Amino acid sequence: MKVKALSRSQSSTTRSSIHDLRPTHKNLNPSSHPQARAREYTRAVTAAKLDRMFAQPFLGELKGGHVDAVSCMAICRTNLCPVVSGCVDGTVRIWDMQHRKMVTNLEAHSRGVSGLVFGNGIEGMFYSCGEEGTVKAWSIYPKNRYSTGDGDDDSLSDSDDDDGYGKKPKAKNARQQHNKKKSKNTNQEDAESPYGPHNVYRLPSTRNNQHSSNAFHSIDHHWSDSQFATASSDAAVHLWDPERSTPIATFNNLWGSDDTVTTVRYNPAERDLIAHCSNDRGIGLHDTRTSSALQKTIMSMKCNCLEWNPMEPYMFVVGNEDYNAYTFDMRKLNRPTGMYKGHVGAVMSVAWSPTGTEFVTGSYDKTIRMFSVRKEGGTAAHAGSSSTGVSRDVYHTKRMQRVFCVGYTTDHKYILSGSDDTNIRLWKARSSEKIGQLSIREETSLQYRNALVQKYVHLPEVKRISKSRRVPKFVKKETQAAMVQKEKRRRKEGNVVAHSKPGTKKFTDEKGKTIVKTVD
Repeated sequence: MKVKALSRSQSSTTRSSIHDLRPTHKNLNPSSHPQARAREYTRAVTAAKLDRMFAQPFLGELKGGHVDAVSCMAICRTNLCPVVSGCVDGTVRIWDMQHRKMVTNLEAHSRGVSGLVFGNGIEGMFYSCGEEGTVKAWSIYPKNRYSTGDGDDDSLSDSDDDDGYGKKPKAKNARQQHNKKKSKNTNQEDAESPYGPHNVYRLPSTRNNQHSSNAFHSIDHHWSDSQFATASSDAAVHLWDPERSTPIATFNNLWGSDDTVTTVRYNPAERDLIAHCSNDRGIGLHDTRTSSALQKTIMSMKCNCLEWNPMEPYMFVVGNEDYNAYTFDMRKLNRPTGMYKGHVGAVMSVAWSPTGTEFVTGSYDKTIRMFSVRKEGGTAAHAGSSSTGVSRDVYHTKRMQRVFCVGYTTDHKYILSGSDDTNIRLWKARSSEKIGQLSIREETSLQYRNALVQKYVHLPEVKRISKSRRVPKFVKKETQAAMVQKEKRRRKEGNVVAHSKPGTKKFTDEKGKTIVKTVD
């Protein structure tokens, strides 16, 4: 008599360690699993619930915040740790992201700081511009300018307590302490911070002194060359060389407009292309090779900010006063490629993620929102989201006030926001993402849950759980009022088209209404 027995290798039936799960053998024949889809749907609902249960995006604030509203912020493009922020009281603070605390406080400008930007070198230079009409160059690495009174030079401490930037050494005796106080009282300039300023740039004064009171509103550094650009209240864009104290080029004929230029940005790929926003509701492009203006589009309301996509340099996003953000293709400025809604206040700041797949906006309505420009995988919080104009997530706190600046860290994992309540807050880019290294089992399980939510996100229960967000009462009421107003406008436009002569009136989409005209 023959007896058939199952035969399996030892490696397929034993665990490699006591911490591993025991191997199981599954029958993959669909006919053997008639309830597979029902089980998958139940798991998708559970995965969506788990994602919302573990959603804790707020990590904390940077210790030692400003004493007034945070007006601007700059994140280094080549280093993860250094971050600088500017305040409306004229101070600039350097932060160490590794320890989440302030490195130093710089008395940079006599009026508010309107712009900050890092250079593209490894020397740690950054530039600040103020409303009093000066641009100053600083360094995140201090110079060793301090020495003892008896001739013994004390180098900056290289211990673990210097946060990677170095600090001013403490006086070792009463004589050093006395010399330090005396020099501070007798000569304030000699007691300036070792972080700078290393250079000061001003617009040249003319015979009628027209540049004496011009304020700088924005600054940006070239992505590869050693030069930077500024936007000023004299309706001009100025190009600067760090080795010269006066501009090397000036764009003052901005299509015949005399309105203030509020924002200026270099293109990441096109070395000689600059975009700007102005108070006449315009968005313009400049070619620095020919010192000429290329094209300009006039929107229905003013744009407060502009940023280029770092991975798709032909695209840029602007934040508008009409509570929306718009993406444009620089080759076709007569129509926005995307319209992103959700805010109930003016969009004050935008920032792209280093991957170029999404951007974050900070608004006057005290919230920040993340928008995806294309469909992508990831956590269940944004599974299935695409370029539909709806934010994948919204962050807010009870104490956070109007948000003036936002930014992604270089590793795409965190978001920084500066607001009117003097604080700089740190958020997770993915609200339910675990901080730290994931094991292979955790990563596999996370990918499986995300795939399930993406597969069933169109079903009502999964969609309700994964898309729902709690927002402040003010935002909720304003959103409901905006929906009523939108329905009223749509109904009125429909009545006008229905009761007009055929062919004389047509429906206009929302994107088309935002553009007034284009100027070449």
